[in-house]
Amino acid sequence: MALRGCGRWALRGSALPGGGCGRRPRGHGPDTPQHGALRAALRKIIDREINPFVDKWEEEGQFPAHKVFKTLGQAGFLGVDKPTEYGGMGLDFSYNIAVAEELGSIHCGGIPMAIGVQAGMATPALTRFGSDELRKQFLAPTIAGDFVACLGISEAEAGSDVANIKTTAVKKGDEYVINGGKMWTTSGCQADWMCLLANTSEGPPHRNKSLICLPMNLHGIHIAKKIDKLGMRSSDTAQIFFEDVRVPCKNLIGEEGMGFTYQMLQFQEERLWGVATVLTPLEMIIQETIEYTRQRKLFDRSVLHNQVVHFRLAELATELELLRSLLYRTVALYVEGNDVTKFASMAKLKAGRLAREVTDSCLQFWGGMGFTSEVLVSRFYSCRDSEENGFEKSFELKYQRV
Repeated sequence: MALRGCGRWALRGSALPGGGCGRRPRGHGPDTPQHGALRAALRKIIDREINPFVDKWEEEGQFPAHKVFKTLGQAGFLGVDKPTEYGGMGLDFSYNIAVAEELGSIHCGGIPMAIGVQAGMATPALTRFGSDELRKQFLAPTIAGDFVACLGISEAEAGSDVANIKTTAVKKGDEYVINGGKMWTTSGCQADWMCLLANTSEGPPHRNKSLICLPMNLHGIHIAKKIDKLGMRSSDTAQIFFEDVRVPCKNLIGEEGMGFTYQMLQFQEERLWGVATVLTPLEMIIQETIEYTRQRKLFDRSVLHNQVVHFRLAELATELELLRSLLYRTVALYVEGNDVTKFASMAKLKAGRLAREVTDSCLQFWGGMGFTSEVLVSRFYSCRDSEENGFEKSFELKYQRV
């Protein structure tokens, strides 16, 4: 990112209004004492209710979403930036990022990802564009943790290419009849409802899609299988088929044909959330590697005292802090109302690459222990449990977004 001569915050090609010489953000980053208090409260729940059971849930291939989400919902963490009238805290998006960053202290990637779907992927469009009736029926119990939500976007032939989805919702009377299928559905085996993207007309692919609140107990919904994954093991991921599923037309979120647009609007927040969840586990991996290499002796001196090891860990720690600074700056700009598509994409690109670099480099310094399942770095190795790469591996697509 090349600086120009009009201040620290001015970047070439900046998305800020007025070109490259934008204002410096005014303290909206997720690092105030208020954000810290929120983090501390969440950390107590993680240490007491989640981390002691992570290994068991990883082995079982599923965590009890209703139980965990109810605990988080009662404490307010599933609706940090949602309206108070539906049970949310009504805070700005920077507090969401503080929560996401603290969720990274969970000792796996699957649970933070599922919480992200619940709080920041399945509900934003419903919050902004849904009717009051729909928000009372689906949003309020999701924020409370009484409902588990999933997002029905990706399909077998349409992952990053959202416009290419084939699932249809044909209007017949006062109902939509849904046919098709969804793939890679996080929490799909336990979900009470799905925020479904489907084609509701034959028009242009960016204007013929709609979002629908779909109860998962309707006749014709078939959970084909729980996908056995390399990583994110504690998060159940489903393949789901729809066969003449009937849902009332009143379950439409916002306007018909606007589903693609609604989905694109929330991608900035999704990317920033994903970046935030990566920071803490990478920091923990670097710190644990420093401690381990300091204690581990090789040829009568600690591994850490080899210059190549010392320098590499210092370099990785520096890169991580630079990513954190980019994230905080981007969040501050976003809270002030700026379009941060470019910076969010940059952060996501860097987070994905750094997740690979940190886990790969640190694993080498653990020797044989790095090949066991007893250390955190092995779980995150090759981004198996990094949300930034768990389901979106194409760096070429990230380059295009930047």
